[in-house]
Amino acid sequence: MRLFGDKQKTFKPKKNYNKGTKFYQLHKYAKETFKKTLGAGDLGACVRLPEGEDNDEWLAVNTVDFFNQINLLYGSLTEFCTPDSCPVMTAGPQFEYHWADGVNIKKPIKCSASEYVEHLMTWVQNQLDDEKIFPSRVGVPFPKDFRERVKQIFRRLFRVYGHIYHSHLDQVISLDAEPHLNTCFKHFIFFVREFQLIDKKELVPLQELILSFRISNIF
Repeated sequence: MRLFGDKQKTFKPKKNYNKGTKFYQLHKYAKETFKKTLGAGDLGACVRLPEGEDNDEWLAVNTVDFFNQINLLYGSLTEFCTPDSCPVMTAGPQFEYHWADGVNIKKPIKCSASEYVEHLMTWVQNQLDDEKIFPSRVGVPFPKDFRERVKQIFRRLFRVYGHIYHSHLDQVISLDAEPHLNTCFKHFIFFVREFQLIDKKELVPLQELILSFRISNIF
């Protein structure tokens, strides 16, 4: 099975941890646990904070992993998501998103889905690369507003899933990649649930899908 076409195509450079570091070990643990629990049908087990580990470090590692995952998913669909096909960033007919980051673009602007995702991925990447926000050395404290920053990242990454499902599901199905997309989204939702990262109202664009996964009772 192909993963949305070209497996090597990514939208932004992926952030990786150096081997041997604490963050690399957490990343490796998360990846291995996901593989083990996927077969058992218990995705909840792979998102829980490992015993004795720091909550912020676990949030940081998983934020990077989900960012990389969504990069791959959307990056493989860029040939279908163009300013002509998707002139506005939407998640169905009732939900439209305008971009603002509070720094470079302070007033929300209406833009195509591809431009929105470009802004979003750059915005996330800049935060991941900022040692003051996502320190790469163990023992360096996270900022006091770290959890709020993570929540904002996850809320906006969810919109990419919303756009893919509502605007590009036909292409995903034609590539026989819907099962993979669903698995990635389930993993994302279980993590969001575990750490209460996205308000219920923000999930409405995909609420029917979430219900179909039979996990609606977790919100």
